[in-house]
Amino acid sequence: MSALLSTSSDFFGLDIGSSAVRLVQLRGSGATKSLVKYSYVPLEGNIALSDSSVDQTKLAEIIKQLVAKTGVTTNNVAVGIPSNRVFTTIADVEKLPPKELTKSIDLQADSLIPTPIDESKIDWAVIGDSPADKSKQEILLTSVPNKYIENRLEMLEAIGLNVVAFEPDNLALARALSTADAKTQLILDIGRMSSDLVIMTSGIPHLTRSIPTGIESIIRSTAENMNIDAKQANQLLFKFGMSKDKLEGQVLQAVTGAIEQLTSEIEKSIKFFQTRYTGSKIDNLIVSGGAAAIPELPLHLANKFGVNVEVGNAWRNVAYGQERQNELLSLSSQFGVAVGLAERVT
Repeated sequence: MSALLSTSSDFFGLDIGSSAVRLVQLRGSGATKSLVKYSYVPLEGNIALSDSSVDQTKLAEIIKQLVAKTGVTTNNVAVGIPSNRVFTTIADVEKLPPKELTKSIDLQADSLIPTPIDESKIDWAVIGDSPADKSKQEILLTSVPNKYIENRLEMLEAIGLNVVAFEPDNLALARALSTADAKTQLILDIGRMSSDLVIMTSGIPHLTRSIPTGIESIIRSTAENMNIDAKQANQLLFKFGMSKDKLEGQVLQAVTGAIEQLTSEIEKSIKFFQTRYTGSKIDNLIVSGGAAAIPELPLHLANKFGVNVEVGNAWRNVAYGQERQNELLSLSSQFGVAVGLAERVT
């Protein structure tokens, strides 16, 4: 996927998430890059989700202080776009020379995206022959409202940053967590408010979507069904998780409804993928995000879908000193997007 803006060879990745702002700077080329800097700062409330000028000013100051504290060596930045702000689709188009293809997609885009074309920034990439019609090729097309991009650009430029690229969070996440082999991998990042799902084959995304079930939904389900407050529910969820044997399985029973909502949406995505790509199967599932730490959730997903499940390692393609291994791995599930942005090829 090409950048929505110009690019630079020296930049850092910035993930403005709903619960924290995270940044990563890498250096080098090739499959493995060296870690230069990384840092994060938690966010209170819903400041990152707010469009109010007051909250945007507060967010800008938080980012400015984080960048200064971290000591990154450049003001160039690649910025993630939350999945709920992005529309992504797979479309079949004619096989044409590059210039003609660009014109053709521009003409078709209005019928493919939900927002008016003159109010949207559009990006696309050819991903291969169409499985439905071999005379055509399929593209991954994304669109973002101009207003959102312009507001974010203005906010970051006001604190001295030079935005060299915007990229959807789920594509950055997939870059950090997937392997470039021929396997078909389902990447699931369970965040605070929602979950990002990407299905990759040979390192290329073939399906992306956002599922409106996240950690807060799971905690809320736990609290309501156990008749306790959210703080207690959070503690019990991450201590006992989905174990049948711990606390007489009370937490498992309490979270079942929310987890079933999540797995139902995953199942729908798999069926949609397999309908389009006949004969394809999911080889493994990589789970990330804060919920990856819920005891026995990865095992539950493995049993549910009959595939190997692993907890994603955002630093898998990053070189760093052995003395930092425990520190970095403990934060891995939170840094997938920031690392993926920093790993962009420019």
